[in-house]
Amino acid sequence: MDFKDLTVYKKGFSLAMEIFEMSKKFPKEETYSLTDQIRRCSRSVCTNVAEGYRKRRYPKHFISKVSDSDSENSETQVWLEFALACEYITSEIFDDFNSKSLEVGRLLNHMMENPGKYGAK
Repeated sequence: MDFKDLTVYKKGFSLAMEIFEMSKKFPKEETYSLTDQIRRCSRSVCTNVAEGYRKRRYPKHFISKVSDSDSENSETQVWLEFALACEYITSEIFDDFNSKSLEVGRLLNHMMENPGKYGAK
């Protein structure tokens, strides 16, 4: 299995792309703050999953990278809250994206609690 086949990767990637598209509508003055930050952390969810999956023969490293991914996912949730508070997104968009992020978080937690199911020795 490749990391791209993992459900968590697919869901994280899809959410990151949705956030990318949505953030194109943010004001220009947010380019180097909220826009960059929310894009970076949402994408980092997937990159950390990929790195961790490649290191799965080392369980502690695998769990560490998945934990990093979970942290980036939590950061994404905070930036979504800022986007909502600044009225850059609607509460419907926030609820949808936050729900998807929570699902990604549950999947990441499952990986950390069950590394053996993902090939960690």
